[in-house]
Amino acid sequence: MHLDRLKRREFITLLGGAAAGWPLAVRAQPVSKTVGFIGTGASGFGAWAAVFAKRLLELSDIDHRTVAIEYRWSEGRPERVTEIAVEFVQQKVDLIVAYGGAAVALKEATASIPIVFVPAVDPVGVGLVTSLSHPGGNATGLSIQATEAAGKRLELLREVIPKLRRLAILFDGGYAATVQEKDEVQDLARTLGLEVVPQEIRRAEDIASAFAALKGQADALYVTENALIFTNRETIIALALDAELPTTCTNADIARAGALMSYGPNFPALFRRAAEMVDKILRGTKPGDIPVEQPTKFDLVINLKTAKVLGLTISDKMLALADELIE
Repeated sequence: MHLDRLKRREFITLLGGAAAGWPLAVRAQPVSKTVGFIGTGASGFGAWAAVFAKRLLELSDIDHRTVAIEYRWSEGRPERVTEIAVEFVQQKVDLIVAYGGAAVALKEATASIPIVFVPAVDPVGVGLVTSLSHPGGNATGLSIQATEAAGKRLELLREVIPKLRRLAILFDGGYAATVQEKDEVQDLARTLGLEVVPQEIRRAEDIASAFAALKGQADALYVTENALIFTNRETIIALALDAELPTTCTNADIARAGALMSYGPNFPALFRRAAEMVDKILRGTKPGDIPVEQPTKFDLVINLKTAKVLGLTISDKMLALADELIE
């Protein structure tokens, strides 16, 4: 089977030059561990994987352990996730790190290998954990709480587009968490007097037809967050710009790809924290005893280049609120 791998060091050695000079009798023997890592692709996830690996290196260096990280990319395809899950279980890795959708498949494949999910939209709703405070089972991780921040995204979008009347929502109908996010956004939008135009996709091939159906039907677009959408973010944003639809989302990388704005957690910080959870589990803590963590800081990213293309003026108030401006 051909396996996609990140084009960089996959084996992190934590025994430095100083350790080589220690007397053999007192040198701590390295404990070899293997961590499986599932991302959607090297583009986007590669940078987060590097943050994860760097932090794990720092933590593992404390007791001179060695950790091998096996990287696999799903390209947002559920069937590929299933293949990777089977492979990691057969390989008997010590722990698996995966995004929420992949973690769901992993939970079906193994009840014994620890799983750290990062990020997950709604880990309780999709059955990854029993509760955020007491996960139970073999999984824990970090939630992005996409639905809870939905109201703020709508509020910020209306600040930029005061005449907003019709809101389109793009979501993956095959993933429960994005369906829930769509429902939450839809309910909030209707309380604000907005007409809602939901557009469901289930595979990359559905994206073009979804935008064709939106033609002339919406004033702005809300993009939900999951692997299918993130993997195809450039296609989605290109079609949104072609349709002159200002787009809001959770992930700053989608804003950097051309969405008008994003409001959500700092993803590199989530992966750094995930490494700390992994280290704790490798040292013996059960994943079910580690509470799922939620982001405490949310960043607003505004793409001024996109605003200019769309003929939108960003107020001084919004500029002052932004954590990052893309010019």
